[in-house]
Amino acid sequence: MTNFDKLPDRRKNIMFTKWTYYPKGVLPMWVADMDFPAPKPVLDSLHKVIDHGVLGYELPHNVLKETVAARMDHLYGWKVKPESVVAVTGIVTGFSVAARVFCSVKRGVAIQTPVYNEFHEVKKNVGIPQIDIPFVKSVNGNILSYEIDWDVFEKQVKKAGIFLLCNPHNPLGTIFTRKQLARMAEICIKHKVLIVSDEIHSELLLDGNTFTPMAKISREIEKHTITLIAPSKTFNVPGLFCGFAIIPNKELRDRFEAEVNRQRIHVSSMGLHAANAAFSGKCDGWLRDLNRYLTDNRDFIVGYVSEHMPSVRTTIPDATYLAWLDFTQTEIVGSPYEFFLKNAKVAASEGKIFGKAGEGHIRLNFGTSRALLKEGLDRMNKALNSI
Repeated sequence: MTNFDKLPDRRKNIMFTKWTYYPKGVLPMWVADMDFPAPKPVLDSLHKVIDHGVLGYELPHNVLKETVAARMDHLYGWKVKPESVVAVTGIVTGFSVAARVFCSVKRGVAIQTPVYNEFHEVKKNVGIPQIDIPFVKSVNGNILSYEIDWDVFEKQVKKAGIFLLCNPHNPLGTIFTRKQLARMAEICIKHKVLIVSDEIHSELLLDGNTFTPMAKISREIEKHTITLIAPSKTFNVPGLFCGFAIIPNKELRDRFEAEVNRQRIHVSSMGLHAANAAFSGKCDGWLRDLNRYLTDNRDFIVGYVSEHMPSVRTTIPDATYLAWLDFTQTEIVGSPYEFFLKNAKVAASEGKIFGKAGEGHIRLNFGTSRALLKEGLDRMNKALNSI
């Protein structure tokens, strides 16, 4: 069993990181990386490269593409040809490239809000319209859930060049069902909208939940989908900037790769080696331990909020290490992010960066030790009680 209660000191770093961005004394629970070391097989692969001593240019080898394809087969029974795998510097790069190639000033990017803040940056970075598809929020006691309004979905998505799906969803933690995915895809294909599916959190599954890639549902959907994956969240190597676009449709892939080459997007050799080790299967025992620990952390947050913060509402994530907390029924005036940064010395993620529906909310990263998670919640509870 991996000991996730023991953490390295992340303040011993000369660069800005999750732990050094804010002043000393502030407990960081914001940016989406975990406080745990990467699994040993990943670290061993990096040490091997360093020990060799030559850090020359490296390009994605077919061996790596075969590893990624084998991972998809092992996890989902999804048969992917290695040539369908395109290396990119991350998920954000992947969907930005897709938006440049497949969107226009007339047909922009459709997103389901609230959603990952980088989705909201595409419109200005690429110069295209953003089409919001708001979720319908519901509350049961202090538990939040979000549903799709299918009439709104079709009305909005048909205006787009691409539908940018986040599954599992950041920050809501939702895993969409096979039925939901099929319906989304049916509507997109009907209106000739390309599906770009951000599946970066697909292996961070809580409660033993299962996951189905959008493109695995049918060959027809696969032809209309670009799937984006990376080892960065699951195996905690985001700083190595390596991800993959899986594009079985050759016509789409050729257009995508042409833009990757035009922009000279190159993944670092360290990222390539780490990804090959992460997806090799050698880290799967570590991942099982991690998901059990994150599930317990998730349950701890939900229980803590229910017992100590009855006016606060929370999701129960199916996946990820991200909680979504609603403070609109509390006595906090203005931004809860600013309130807790000032009064609790806790840095969460500001809810409104995920869209207008995120005002009055925060995203909380629980990819840390139980002790630090409790400390953060205790600080926040104390600040709330002081109002």
